[in-house]
Amino acid sequence: MRNSKSAIDEILAQKTIAVVGASRSKDKFGFAVYHDLKTKGYKVFAVNPNADVVDGDRCYAGLGALPSPADAVIMVIPPAQTLPIIEEAGRLGIKHLWLQQGSSSPEGVAKAKELGMNVVSGECIFMFAEPMESFHKVHRFFNKVFGLYPK
Repeated sequence: MRNSKSAIDEILAQKTIAVVGASRSKDKFGFAVYHDLKTKGYKVFAVNPNADVVDGDRCYAGLGALPSPADAVIMVIPPAQTLPIIEEAGRLGIKHLWLQQGSSSPEGVAKAKELGMNVVSGECIFMFAEPMESFHKVHRFFNKVFGLYPK
């Protein structure tokens, strides 16, 4: 699946994002995604059935437990765990889904598309959510040079 820049921009235009796989550990990618989006001004919900608090905020066991609806979901979980979450998001009317690198599978992408979701798969959110750190700016530059950046 080739991601489009318009699909990415549409997800990043959402104001409320649930991060499924948000982690308590500052060394985990799920923490980094949650914290980064939070500091960039997004209203974020941490979703992880094994945590009570992430980055000082309440963590929820699932999308259905959120206090208000999420506009988008970013998954930072193993691909084998994504299908039930995608189906739950579909039941809740969530239309935007980002399957972070390492979370994507052909089955997950197919299910999300079947449910009519705007899907981004296999891209790193840090390459697109502004403002970005210098490392990600350099990575994005080289992706553009080598034709790997979504159009």
